Amino acid sequence: MTLGEIDRMSQHRLEAGRTEPTVSVVIPAKNEALNLPHVFAALDPDHHEVILVDGNSTDNTVEVGRRLRPDITIIGQTRKGKGNALACGFKAASGDYIVMLDADGSTDPAEIPRFVAALNEGADFAKGSRFMPGAGSSDISRLRQMGNFWLNKIVNLLYGTRYTDLCYGYNAFRRQCLSSMDLDGGHIEGIDESTMLWGDGFEVETLINVRVAKAGLRVAEVPSFEHKRRHGTSNLNAFSDGIRVLRTIDAERKRGARRAIASARASQQREEASWPLVSMMAGGASQ
Repeated sequence: MTLGEIDRMSQHRLEAGRTEPTVSVVIPAKNEALNLPHVFAALDPDHHEVILVDGNSTDNTVEVGRRLRPDITIIGQTRKGKGNALACGFKAASGDYIVMLDADGSTDPAEIPRFVAALNEGADFAKGSRFMPGAGSSDISRLRQMGNFWLNKIVNLLYGTRYTDLCYGYNAFRRQCLSSMDLDGGHIEGIDESTMLWGDGFEVETLINVRVAKAGLRVAEVPSFEHKRRHGTSNLNAFSDGIRVLRTIDAERKRGARRAIASARASQQREEASWPLVSMMAGGASQ
């Protein structure tokens, strides 16, 4: 079944008067076997589906996932990085709503109803924030918080948004948003699983937020508390990932400008192509 067919089925279910939309929870994971029991213990067993995207774990992440939730969907990645894992998970999801959840215990599954409520109230994209009333973090460092603050300012200035937390990955959205996000989780000829392309890393959160803003989707921020990772160490690097985020903001700005120019040129070509026909019709009418 294609993504478009799933979208149409999802929209039909909602329009047919379903009281509760289906929820898919996408969890990227690499060597998170020790953290999964804590995360899964807080997951609602009635969720439509839980998709674990395994990043070639060398521990027993996959086995633990299957043991904790026998109905889980487990898929692999086509490339490296959290961004690619999310793209693969989104592609596999079939729910009306899709939730992004971390496997390290930093994001609390008990908050999912808040995000779902925001979508039910009309938002297209429910964006988690650690920097609004009722929110917080026991994990973010002073350096990361400062970097997030200034990157957030840049995006708000460029795109007219009012984001309070640009680089936070706890979000939920209507599946119709996938076309605006335009993430590529498919196999690319000549690119193997050990490769990480632009957009495949932690910058994916910024990429999604910027594209959601550019598409004019309805965004509702949701207060969220970020906990410390329970076991292991994070792959996040404040400096290198910060640079990737900055490059993402710049690349998306240029991408928008290129599309605007291309659209203007196409419009001009259509006008030029139609002018002889209009002239001919006008000439014929005057005879």
